Amino acid sequence: MAENNVVINLATGVEDAERVTVAFLVADAALEQGKKVAMFLTKEAVRLGLPGYAEATACEGCPPLSRLFQQYADGGGELLVCPICFDARALDKDALVPNARLAGATPLWEWIGDDAATVFSY
Repeated sequence: MAENNVVINLATGVEDAERVTVAFLVADAALEQGKKVAMFLTKEAVRLGLPGYAEATACEGCPPLSRLFQQYADGGGELLVCPICFDARALDKDALVPNARLAGATPLWEWIGDDAATVFSY
């Protein structure tokens, strides 16, 4: 049976734009393959759930993160934002981008369900 759920755990924000770029490249490729994709944002990555934070270019020749971020949203990718990490940074819950929601470990497991999942961690 093919695994159709993909979870990408991202703990780094744009302070490491290359790592974030790779995470979104993998996520976008999974969506193109018809996979169901959730990116679990923890630590500084929670800021990516807010408008205007996905702005960086990791390296010469790398696609802009804003484009990868939009492709992810347009492809149906979800952002599950760790509420503990989000609250610790005193960020605005009402400002989350449309494909983001506060969701900790239990909602992550609910999203995965009984199906197998492929997990990437950045």
